[in-house]
Amino acid sequence: MTPERPRPAVPPAPTATYRLQMQPDFPFAAAEAAVPYLASLGVSHLHLSPVLEAVPGSTHGYDVTDHACVRGELGGEAGLRALSRTARGAGLGLVVDIVPNHMAAVPRHNHALWEVLREGPASPYARWFDIDWEAHAGRVLLPFLGGRIGDELPRLRVDGRILRYHEHAFPIREGTEELPLPALLDAQWYRLAWWRLARTELNYRRFFTISDLIGVRVEDPEVFDATHATVLRLLREGVVDGLRIDHPDGLADPGAYLQRLHEATEGRWTVVEKILADGERLPAAWPVAGTTGYDALRHVDGVFTDPAGAGELLGQYRRFAAPPADRGGDWGPTVRRAAYKVVTHELAAEVDRLTRVAAAICAADPALGDHAPWALRTALRELLVRLPVYRPYARGGADPETVLTPGAADEARTAFSVPEEAAAVDVVRDLALGRAGALEGPSAAAVEEFRARFAQTASALRAKAVEDTAFYRHAPLLSAAEVGGAPERPAVSVETFHAYCARVQRDWPYSSTVLSTHDTKRSADVRAGIAVLTQCPRRWADLLVELTEQTTRAGGACAPDPQLAWAAWQTAVGFGFPYDSRLQNALLKHVREAGLHTSWTEPDEAYEKAVTAFADAGPCGPPLYAVASFVRELAPHVRAIVLGAALTHLTMPGVPDLYQGTEGEYRALVDPDNRGPARFQPHVLERLDTQRERWDLSEEKLALTAAALRLRARRHELFGGAATYEPLTAEGPGAAHCVAYARSGEVVVAVTRLSLRLEEAGGWRETELALPAGRWADVLAPEREFDGHTRVAALFAESPVVLLTRLAEE
Repeated sequence: MTPERPRPAVPPAPTATYRLQMQPDFPFAAAEAAVPYLASLGVSHLHLSPVLEAVPGSTHGYDVTDHACVRGELGGEAGLRALSRTARGAGLGLVVDIVPNHMAAVPRHNHALWEVLREGPASPYARWFDIDWEAHAGRVLLPFLGGRIGDELPRLRVDGRILRYHEHAFPIREGTEELPLPALLDAQWYRLAWWRLARTELNYRRFFTISDLIGVRVEDPEVFDATHATVLRLLREGVVDGLRIDHPDGLADPGAYLQRLHEATEGRWTVVEKILADGERLPAAWPVAGTTGYDALRHVDGVFTDPAGAGELLGQYRRFAAPPADRGGDWGPTVRRAAYKVVTHELAAEVDRLTRVAAAICAADPALGDHAPWALRTALRELLVRLPVYRPYARGGADPETVLTPGAADEARTAFSVPEEAAAVDVVRDLALGRAGALEGPSAAAVEEFRARFAQTASALRAKAVEDTAFYRHAPLLSAAEVGGAPERPAVSVETFHAYCARVQRDWPYSSTVLSTHDTKRSADVRAGIAVLTQCPRRWADLLVELTEQTTRAGGACAPDPQLAWAAWQTAVGFGFPYDSRLQNALLKHVREAGLHTSWTEPDEAYEKAVTAFADAGPCGPPLYAVASFVRELAPHVRAIVLGAALTHLTMPGVPDLYQGTEGEYRALVDPDNRGPARFQPHVLERLDTQRERWDLSEEKLALTAAALRLRARRHELFGGAATYEPLTAEGPGAAHCVAYARSGEVVVAVTRLSLRLEEAGGWRETELALPAGRWADVLAPEREFDGHTRVAALFAESPVVLLTRLAEE
């Protein structure tokens, strides 16, 4: 009998991770070549975007096609193992991003889906996918056609056992190959259809509103085992150390899934991409280390935002752009209008499926009878658009009772003109809360299905209505329009920030923290260049007048609407100089996502040409020199935010996750701009010890990042689960502008907040910070030592931030 191989011990949590976007232009070999640089930077783990087989050419990997294989375009499993060996040789581990919620709905690349389309519900793979076989007479709607089926017939051809349409391929059901084409199409387990039918006719669950991504039923133990076998094997064999879980809100039961995963991984470090609304808490029962960090981003950005100035910008925005309240003028009405649009258009198929489930439950229970489908649909719509979070949870987190409130139900009833018909609201609410319908027998499964689908639909609705629509319509301060952000409350007080940090240290000390990711709409440094406007709203207003006049005088095209002009110039100020097609592309994406004048599915060619012409004449034309001058004037204060946010991110409770390239100055706009192959400059890091007085902002940020990361690596106990977080309060006229805290009594962090406001108020003057007992040295300039009540002006004599460590007693 062969003795069982000993399993590696569960590795410790990371001290800091570094996110790499794996893609054909940046495969495992490229990551392997970067290991010496990343190890010298001070991170403990490389954080890889999805590494399993994906659609060929994919630059992100979230369109998984085969869970059994490591992606060949990246170097396959051999390449991943080589990267792991090299990383371990340098003292680094690997964390990988996994995608349990969906796969690519591209049959020719997805074998499991191919088999389902070939064999129908009898296929052993049918249980993998969340397909409503009762719709469309048991056929899966495939919205791949560029036009109506009648118009596209000449472009369809039979090739043996394969049906081809342009680059697409579909399996042909056995025994139907010889049929005439119309009869052959009718005989398949799928129905090819015009892509525009997806929003109303689709009968498979998808990722948000992306029909190219089909939902996977990992709640089924067999499906879980099949889709996780390779990742779990790589964990057991020590190739991989931890996991990032993409979009758990899309799952039928996130808590149960995470418990199963926790047991299967034997407790490996795992974080989840859970977007928390402002004030929402991560479900305490989830066996994870925490979130992927968007809640941290919101608090870090917020503490460097001036609340008074943000209010002034809102007033200026309303005067300049004059948007209607529900089309960008007011946050709440804007979100509500966007939600109505999404729930009645893009998610119409999902709402229709929910309606059918609810109607079936009512039909089976005499106590719930006589509710018309239209009334149930209306009640669903009215309750869904009033949810203030991504998803209600039956256990922990945003409990349904606290988000599907009686007040929300009262508002929902106003959509009905007959009070008796408004009773459908109570039925739908009780079903979502698990309080209605027969809880035994066949109806019990239907009630659970309804509750899960209601929550899944809610998360898709919130993401599309808020992240992908309202963030682009309500634009007074674009730095606040970020994943996990709260544009209606962009600023965070110092007290609130400290309370958040204390809570993370107590409850989730190994949660991830981020400032920039592959999904942020603007990188942290771009957001810093925009957030500074809250400290000088009147100067911004004057600049806007000047830019508008310059564009007009130069004979350039004016903005097609004032909301776009405001957003374009604000983006330009944050992006910096020089400009290129990246800004143009971001502006086009902005107007398409906003959906006020054009959209991805209903493009207005004339409007989009006007946007491009304005970009050429304005932000990318002669007025850019006025923007560049404005940016130069504010550069010291942008520097304070860039460095302050970076140091805070690296030393606050949690595990900092650095996005590729953000250790230096990094200005990127919305994807795909921020998803290019990683680029490194190891030679810059190697020479940072010399010529400090000549550092530019990028070099200064790199030096600060390396110093903080190396300190975390050297003294990880000061930042981990047993560490402490202690706010420090400055005293004096500039006290409100100093954010300071101690970590475990051995590290002090102090950063400058709202430096332009501080300058206008007369500077630090007699402001002092009482350091904890002992003598302290500046990590970047060890010759600088401090103790006791220290003048803040001395602390910040060389930089707007300072990182101190306690000197050993002699």
